[in-house]
Amino acid sequence: MTLKIAFITDAWHPQINGVVTTIHNTCSSLEQSGHQIKMITPDQFLTIPCPSYPSIRLALFCYGKLSKQLDEFKPERIHIATEGPLGVAARKYCLKHNLAFTTSFHTLFAEYVNLRFKVPVSWGYGFLRWFHGPAKKVMVATSSLEKDLIAKGFKNSLVRWSRGVNLDFYYPRDKSFITQPRPISMFVGRVAIEKNLEAFLSLDIPGTKFIVGDGPQLNELKARFPEAVFVGFLSGEPLAQHLAAADVFVFPSRTDTFGIVLLDALASGIPVAAYPVTGPIDVITSDMVGKLDEDLQKAVHDALELNSEDCRNFAVQYSWANCTEQFFNNLVPAVK
Repeated sequence: MTLKIAFITDAWHPQINGVVTTIHNTCSSLEQSGHQIKMITPDQFLTIPCPSYPSIRLALFCYGKLSKQLDEFKPERIHIATEGPLGVAARKYCLKHNLAFTTSFHTLFAEYVNLRFKVPVSWGYGFLRWFHGPAKKVMVATSSLEKDLIAKGFKNSLVRWSRGVNLDFYYPRDKSFITQPRPISMFVGRVAIEKNLEAFLSLDIPGTKFIVGDGPQLNELKARFPEAVFVGFLSGEPLAQHLAAADVFVFPSRTDTFGIVLLDALASGIPVAAYPVTGPIDVITSDMVGKLDEDLQKAVHDALELNSEDCRNFAVQYSWANCTEQFFNNLVPAVK
């Protein structure tokens, strides 16, 4: 059975992050299976830069055009991926037309807004309960996130939508092109306050710290930590080469709901050091592939002792095919 599926997301290219990666791979897999996907994304609308994060574009005055797109497409399934302007507009459309829909919880929105604008976390979760409340199902990546949302008053049916890794792209490679003193401790991702990079860059550890990525904190952190190597934004083969050239992947974030880059590192044969928080505790379920500790310096030290082959073998269990199958099985008929 092939279906017409509407997928609405405020997170989309040219953004490079775990949310976009998940959506791109899931929708590509659905199309390859013969389903007709209608993507509604910010690049189809007039946008403005997100305050404090200009590389993220927010759609303006989007309800009319979005409504027309959905009227013409007549979707059999509707998924609203994000809580931004497009997500709010799609929610309004579904409620107005008495259509059932699913949503997903990708990021700790309330915590991000608190970090950036000092809006109380409780206000953020009030908005999130309002946004997701009418959804038939809310898709979450991990069991710990599910428990956390239940504790915060989510009464929806919470269902699993895991993540995957491209094993043909991320794999162990030659490390010799990096000539700085080893061990190489590396972070890959957004250089932004919610990633807690100061905790990593402040560590007293041997070797060289590498930061691969771009974001609003880049210039500030480059000035404060001149001994670190800031590579900037990378994609494609250069990204995979740098990741595989590390000796340990350091993930200091306390606000990620999963952390797809953890899988990328493991598939590249790189052990992980992180805090024991939502995301890492769900991905790093074996102490043979990573070390989780509130003492991040100890986690780095211990992770350097781990075996590359164990990391790679662990990552093989994650695939985008399994991720897409979970997503598809979670969808509900739009017509109630």
